[in-house]
Amino acid sequence: VTTFRMPEDLGGVLDKQVMGSTIENLTKSDFPVQSFNPKVQVPYQVLPGQCPRRIEIERRRRLYLSFDIAQLLASKGIDSNQLMPRHHDPDNMPTIEDKKDLLFPIYLPLKIFDNEEYDCRTPEEWISLGLEPGSHDRKPVPGKALLPTDDVLGHEDPKNPKLIYQWIDVGVLDYDKKTKLYLVHKTDKNGLVRNEEGRPIFNGGVTPKG
Repeated sequence: VTTFRMPEDLGGVLDKQVMGSTIENLTKSDFPVQSFNPKVQVPYQVLPGQCPRRIEIERRRRLYLSFDIAQLLASKGIDSNQLMPRHHDPDNMPTIEDKKDLLFPIYLPLKIFDNEEYDCRTPEEWISLGLEPGSHDRKPVPGKALLPTDDVLGHEDPKNPKLIYQWIDVGVLDYDKKTKLYLVHKTDKNGLVRNEEGRPIFNGGVTPKG
């Protein structure tokens, strides 16, 4: 009789033992799992024959993930690139015959039309979705933001006519109550929210040293 010897690379052996398809999420993400769950008004205990709460959450999660805000706006004839007001040269205003630009430029910011009455969560509740059970580090929350494709020029002059604005996947890091603005960070090509050193961003990017 010989003693059982465990392989040194036990993890590699287990990874090779693939018996079939799995429901485990194998994609790497910097976002907590619960940050994708929608808010539903369904009791935790339902009567027999009614849809359970976890099923309703999963159905709405898949439904909301299938939506694309850029396509929804385009279906209503809205050009997302025209939502940001730009600087206009008063000496070179377009005419009706040009039909290339708006005769009357956009001058009202979007925040004037913002309505918080039907929001399902407060900003603090959105940010708290980055907290995982048993952890003190707050991860980013997934979102979409209308941002310029040119980061350098966008920071220098957000209303530059040369900028092109698109809906971009971001990680929401923090929220400012005074300005009512969110701090966001663009995701990389792998959908991760990382800093310049390639590390995940926690707690809004604030380091232990402040």
